Amino acid sequence: MEDALSPFDRMEWFAHLAVAGAEPCVAIAAGPLQTAALPLVRANGRLESLVNWYSFSWRPLFSDDPELLQHIAAGLRGKSHRVTMWPVPDEDGSASSIELAFRNAGWKVSRERCDHNHVLPVNGRSFAEYWAGRPGRMRTTLKRKAKKVEWEILTRFDKAAWSEYEAVYNHSWKPEEGDPVLLKAFAQQEGDAGRLRLAIARKDGEAVAAQFWTVETGMAYIHKLAHLEEHKNLSAGTTLSAALFEHVIDKDRVDLVDFGTGDDPYKRDWMEVDRPRYRIDCLDPRQGASWPALIKRAIRRVAPAPRQS
Repeated sequence: MEDALSPFDRMEWFAHLAVAGAEPCVAIAAGPLQTAALPLVRANGRLESLVNWYSFSWRPLFSDDPELLQHIAAGLRGKSHRVTMWPVPDEDGSASSIELAFRNAGWKVSRERCDHNHVLPVNGRSFAEYWAGRPGRMRTTLKRKAKKVEWEILTRFDKAAWSEYEAVYNHSWKPEEGDPVLLKAFAQQEGDAGRLRLAIARKDGEAVAAQFWTVETGMAYIHKLAHLEEHKNLSAGTTLSAALFEHVIDKDRVDLVDFGTGDDPYKRDWMEVDRPRYRIDCLDPRQGASWPALIKRAIRRVAPAPRQS
């Protein structure tokens, strides 16, 4: 497991989820030198990873030592017939470690890709060097539209700016915010720690686009972005994104920019690597409650592939 923590590996994050109504069930195993933990929640008749729609990833905490994880997996057989974990990364070996541990503990394990995670490895480049490699239409758009809006980047939480962010988001094309109270509390926490990067673009004093990023341990995380459709012609979102990329690359000196989950086509314009996220579904064959799902798995494995027309 990587030493660097993401926002979604910290106890403060799980505390936010608990305040929002989740009932954590944290499975822990301790050895002489290490401790491993799986933050879970009881839901949908099983144990599931403790996440919400803001989470970029989920993985073991503190350590992914195979022996400790296997000890956890064995103990969970007495707690539920099914444990489902997502979105698990594997660039750090987390998915492979979990899969092996649960198999060795007697679970029947299915692992499949469930999402995409687009990232930008900076590789020591300046923003100018990075920007020179972007698609020509993006560079042309920024050159033509950058001066049509005014923008600022805040590194501390500001109530007025956050209200502008919420107003833009609520009137944008984006789906209804999942938990605005949780998100605001998270933004305040990140602002207090100096990790917040909140950008607002304005036209004639009106906020027309907003983006919420955070920065820590050499990583920049793009959490939320939105713009007003009626001002789409301003391309304020492109201007804000470019400004934030320049800030985190040239000022914060990050090594990686993480665009979260999802395979939206526009993410490929800004990012260069697509990392898989996995769902690991574990069923205990000793328990009758697992048998219907195990039968369905078996049927899927032997079913013929659909014919190509």
